[in-house]
Amino acid sequence: MIRRESSIAGRKTAMSNELQGKRIAFLAADGVEKVELEQPRAALQEAGAKVEVLSLKDGEIQARNHDLEPAGTFAVDRKVSEASVGEFDGLVLPGGTVNPDKLRMDDDAVSFVRDFVSSGKPVAAICHGPWTLVEAGVAVGRTLTSYPSIRTDLRNAGAQVEDDEVVIDGNLISSRSPSDLPAFCAAILKQFAQATAG
Repeated sequence: MIRRESSIAGRKTAMSNELQGKRIAFLAADGVEKVELEQPRAALQEAGAKVEVLSLKDGEIQARNHDLEPAGTFAVDRKVSEASVGEFDGLVLPGGTVNPDKLRMDDDAVSFVRDFVSSGKPVAAICHGPWTLVEAGVAVGRTLTSYPSIRTDLRNAGAQVEDDEVVIDGNLISSRSPSDLPAFCAAILKQFAQATAG
């Protein structure tokens, strides 16, 4: 079922302890858009989730503001090559242009995303994050949204593209840009809570 969610931006994003004990992975690399990792992570942690940042390397990843300005770093909890889908209840793919471009060139990252989508567990992608879905071959036949500059890539990969702040198609949740973060955070909290409730 495909849902477009445009009215949830004003809803409270923190659901007290609804995700208590749930583990959510963020897959990101150097060039990640700072707010697209920072805000969803904070919302998930407020709801009780344990969040891990997975990347291609140990240490830290460099964040950016609008791809151009350095915006500090995020600590990496571990490399994606050391993680398995079975350890997590949900996956978030933040954007930034460079971040997903690096991820889509890494076999471990692409396999992790492919396996996560195939597992039926919720996967959320914002901005340029859906590029990794394209590389993993899981966009075909799905309805997604994204940053405008990658919509042709999504269509070429067999996806239907909508221009809404949040689009939910089965276990895939997608958003367009940082301006959609309130709606994106509300949607991932709701979808992750529903998916892990049984």
